[in-house]
Amino acid sequence: MSKKSSYVCQSCGANYGKWAGQCADCGEWNTLVESVSVALPHHNKSKSTKPTPRTGNYAGATSGVMTLNNVGFSLETRMPTGIGEFDRVLGGGLVAGSVVLIGGDPGIGKSTILLQTAIFMAGSQSLSGSALYITGEESLSQVAMRAVRLGLPTDRLRVLAETNVETICQALTAEQPAVAVIDSIQTLFTEMIQSAPGGVAQIRETAAILTRYAKQTGTALFLVGHVTKEGALAGPRVLEHMVDTVLYFEGESDSRFRMIRAVKNRFGAVNELGIFGMTDTGLKEVANPSAIFLSRYEKPIAGSVVMVSREGTRPLLVEVQALVDDSQGQPRRMALGLDYQRLAMLLAVMHRHGGIHTSGQDVYVNVVGGVKVMETGSDLAVLLACASSIKEKPLPSRLCVFGEVGLSGEIRPVPNGQERLKEAMKHGFTHAIIPVANAPKDDNEQFKGIQIYAVERLDSAINKAFEIE
Repeated sequence: MSKKSSYVCQSCGANYGKWAGQCADCGEWNTLVESVSVALPHHNKSKSTKPTPRTGNYAGATSGVMTLNNVGFSLETRMPTGIGEFDRVLGGGLVAGSVVLIGGDPGIGKSTILLQTAIFMAGSQSLSGSALYITGEESLSQVAMRAVRLGLPTDRLRVLAETNVETICQALTAEQPAVAVIDSIQTLFTEMIQSAPGGVAQIRETAAILTRYAKQTGTALFLVGHVTKEGALAGPRVLEHMVDTVLYFEGESDSRFRMIRAVKNRFGAVNELGIFGMTDTGLKEVANPSAIFLSRYEKPIAGSVVMVSREGTRPLLVEVQALVDDSQGQPRRMALGLDYQRLAMLLAVMHRHGGIHTSGQDVYVNVVGGVKVMETGSDLAVLLACASSIKEKPLPSRLCVFGEVGLSGEIRPVPNGQERLKEAMKHGFTHAIIPVANAPKDDNEQFKGIQIYAVERLDSAINKAFEIE
C-alpha cells in the first residue's frame, strides 16, 4: 500500500497537490489541511474494491421517468413550535420530514430557542411522536441546567450526547421522534471518512446522511450551524443546498432583541423576519415588531425619517437616521443595516437630480434597532434623511416614506404599497410620501386618515417633504 497526500480547503472543499497559504478558488488564507489517502497496489485492485454508486435522491428512493400529473403527493402538515414568530419564519410551522439549518454568532440564542421548541413539542399532545435533543458540544448536565434556568419542564424531552452520526441514526430509529435537534453539525463525524470533525468532507457527508434519514422517516430535523468571522455558515456551501430551510440570527448579542431571517425556505416565504425578545425565561415573540424600531422624541430632530419596509410577508416600520458633517480628511461613507454600495450610488443621484451634494462631507446612515433592510424601497427614506441632516431641518414626526430611486431621479414603485400604508396608519402616521404608481385611488375610503403625497421625481419628493407642516 502507498500513501498519497493532498490538501483540502476547509472553506470551499477545493483539492490541491501541495500546500499553499491561500486557496486559489475562494481566496481564504490558511485553510488548506492535509488529507492522506491509502492507495492499494495494482495487483490487489479488483472490481470488488470499487465503491458502490449511489442512486436516487436524498430520500434514497428511485423512480422511473413519468409525467408530473402522475406523481402522488400529500399536503404538508405543519407542527407548531410554541413560538408564533418562529412559526412565521418557518412558513407557518415545522413540516414533517424537513431539515432546518439555523446559524448565528456564538451566544445569540440558537441553542436556547431550539431547546424551548424541543421541550414544547415533546409535551404537545397533538404530535404523534416525541422530541429528541442531541448535543455534541455540551454535556447533558449543561443542557439540563439551561432548561432549569429558563424555567422549562424537563420530564418529557429525551436527550442524547453523541457525535457519531451512525450512532445518532440508530438512536433516532429506536426513538422515532417527530422532531430532533442536532447541536451542532460541525461536531459530528462519520466513520466512512478519515478526517477530523468540522472538515468540509465530514460536514458534507454527515449532513447528507441526516437529510436522507429525515426524508425516509418523516422526522423533522433542526441542525445548528457555526458561522465564520465573516458571518457565513462554516463548511461547504453545498450544506445550504442540501437542507430545506436556512435561518440566520441577526442583531447584536448584547441587544435585548433577536431577529431570525429565512434566507431559504422550500415551504414558505424567503426573507421572512421574526422578531424576538431575550428574557430570563428564554426567547419570547414580540407582538408589535414595528414599535420597537420607532424612537419617540419630544420634538422632531434633523436627519431622521421613518420608512415602511417589507420583510417577508409583512410590512415593518423602521427609523432611518443620517448624519452628514464636514470631513476632516478623506470623506467617508458608512451604512449600517443598508448596502454601502447602494448608498454611494444614491448620494450621486441626489447630487445630480436633487441639487444636494455631499462632496467633502462624511455621510453616516444607520437603521435603528440593528435590523438589516434588504429591499430597494428604502432608497427614498435614506435620501430624505440625508437631506434633512444637510439642511439641519427636521422632517415631521408623523411622516413616513417608501420608494425606490432610479438613476435618472425617478421614484419607482415598490411591491405591496397599500399594505405599507395600512401599517403606517395603524401606528398613527398622518402623512406619507410614496411613488405615484403606489398611490391608492381617490375613492378608497380606507386611506382617508392619512395625507398621501404621490411623487414622480426625487426633487419634488425633497421639496414636498420640507413643505409639510
